Amino acid sequence: WANPLFMLLMLFSTCVDYLAGLVQAYDGFSGWGRPVPEPIPGTPRSRTRRLALAASIVSNLSLLGFFKYFTFAAGNYNVLLGSLGLEAGQWEQVWRVTLPLGISFYTFQSMSYSIDVFRGQAKPLKNFVDFACYVAMFPQLVAGPIVRFSEVAQQLVSRTHTVEKFARGVAFFSLGLAKKVLLANPCGAVADAAFEAASLGWMEAWYGVTAYAFQIYFDFSGYSDMAIGLGLMFGFTFAKNFDSPYQAGSVTEFWRRWHISLSTWLRDYLYVPLGGNRQGPARAYTNLFVVMALGGLWHGAAWNFVIWGLLHGGLLALERGHNKQPFYARLPRPMRVGGTFVILLFTWVFFRSPDLAHALRYCASMLGLVAPLEVAGLLRGVLYQPYHLLTMAVAAVVVWAGPQTWDWTGTISWRKAVLIGVLFALSAAVLATQAYNPFIYFFF
Repeated sequence: WANPLFMLLMLFSTCVDYLAGLVQAYDGFSGWGRPVPEPIPGTPRSRTRRLALAASIVSNLSLLGFFKYFTFAAGNYNVLLGSLGLEAGQWEQVWRVTLPLGISFYTFQSMSYSIDVFRGQAKPLKNFVDFACYVAMFPQLVAGPIVRFSEVAQQLVSRTHTVEKFARGVAFFSLGLAKKVLLANPCGAVADAAFEAASLGWMEAWYGVTAYAFQIYFDFSGYSDMAIGLGLMFGFTFAKNFDSPYQAGSVTEFWRRWHISLSTWLRDYLYVPLGGNRQGPARAYTNLFVVMALGGLWHGAAWNFVIWGLLHGGLLALERGHNKQPFYARLPRPMRVGGTFVILLFTWVFFRSPDLAHALRYCASMLGLVAPLEVAGLLRGVLYQPYHLLTMAVAAVVVWAGPQTWDWTGTISWRKAVLIGVLFALSAAVLATQAYNPFIYFFF
């Protein structure tokens, strides 16, 4: 509905990777009438297999690069020429490229398929409809999680449908919807008010960025829950994408718990091929910076996302040099969790701010280095409304004391069923009063 023509892009990516998988399986175009041979890890990689993999990677990255980064690259090119006094060479942009919904996710999924086939870790699908179902699987298509082919390969061919699985899917979906509508949206209103304010005090700055940390967590984990729930209703079991990330005691642990499908994808398909930590500490630190910078750029075509990624790369490198522990590793667990969360809040400022200058001003406000204007007092009346305070308190309890959806839905008792029904009805009622509820990751 956003733009039906963009479906052609997904179809093109699907066809390229489908053919790339078969070409690799048969080492060419002959023998396609025979059954697909079983994958053998370590199989000699012929020129044909390498070309098929290259076609898959180049086509997917070209699609992603053009539609996501064309405008960003053109803008930076013009700024560079302007700074050099070469305005005559600036490019007058005629195109305004729109980001197709879900392209960041289905290109990564398709590439992981062709790479796994190349490595001998997956058997390619010969049935085009089965493979197209994998790429276009709608529950998680537009905002993740990134489902790898190996996770659903067998399920595409054969899966079970049970009342218990469907009931758990309904529970996942209902809790995810409640996270989004009842927690993420109100926290987002607080964050927007703080980040869009012309002036704010240090307390309001901390309050606002904490609200954003809650917003992005409940927004994205809520969508992940809904995607997992929809998958269960259709018999698919997707992997966990969040594992109470704000309960992490270090940044390294945070990335084992946050957006697990992306962090493991970057590890297996970027960090490890770059050499990982096999070539000494200096190369490992460089790889961390490169991977996290690209991970930041994946989230959005703006320098503030790159800075956010570099900050996390630096923190990961720092902890790796300290035996993968923060400098406060000897503190009690609650203090390590609190210290990690404070560090994460500073990084979220760069993620949320429109540009570097705004992020630096906001950090200065958090540190009390900027004297707020008198008008900042009006902001307190907006931020500290009872409804917002209650929502923030509930969000904090869920983040640090609440059970995980994955564990809580393992068994559905009558009491849980009643609570799930109440939350769903309340979410639907609130949703009906709101006109615009975009998931944050729709834009990534």
